Amino acid sequence: MNRVPGDTENAHSSSVESCPSLRDVHSINPAQLMARIESYEGREKKGISDVRRTFCLFVTFDLLFITLLWIIELNVKGGIETTLEKEVLQYDYSSSYFDIFLLAVFRFKVLILAYAMCRLRHWWAIAFTTAVTSAFLLAKVIISQLFSQGAFGYVLPIISFILAWIETWFLDFKVLPQEAEEENRFLIAQDASERAALLHPGVLSDGQFYSPPESVAGN
Repeated sequence: MNRVPGDTENAHSSSVESCPSLRDVHSINPAQLMARIESYEGREKKGISDVRRTFCLFVTFDLLFITLLWIIELNVKGGIETTLEKEVLQYDYSSSYFDIFLLAVFRFKVLILAYAMCRLRHWWAIAFTTAVTSAFLLAKVIISQLFSQGAFGYVLPIISFILAWIETWFLDFKVLPQEAEEENRFLIAQDASERAALLHPGVLSDGQFYSPPESVAGN
């Protein structure tokens, strides 16, 4: 006999617990919600988020930096034309740096195509380029004779390896989580704006307010 009041109290407490969420919805400012939604839609219209643009700039920096180091290496070995002909036309896997430059071009094309043009929201493209880069550089360091050619035998492979893994870290820990968080905020704000529109109908116009006619004294 005593369980019925207890159940009634539990139902009452659950209804009371649901009241704060309703109060939160009542306290939402529709103007602020619409401003957030419009700002998010404005970023979507730009086509690419700021953090993704930064990632694409870093990928471009990767290509340009490796290209600069390769050109410096060509000059150090005795002139660009002579060394370029030796490394490109007479390519030798054990002594040429031309393949490291092509590896940077490969990373640039795949990552820009995937994350700038196709706007991919998955890590498989960066995982593929980093795996290929790591495997190729490890094989080249083990098999080739780069270490006997001076400082560039260390610099180019190590920097190329580090840049590839920095790109992976930046995409996996910065770009994708931040874009997912912004999308979740947009969905929450959109849902809250819909609830606010249901709870707060359109503002009453002046014509909907009227004053009753003055009553005659004594009536």
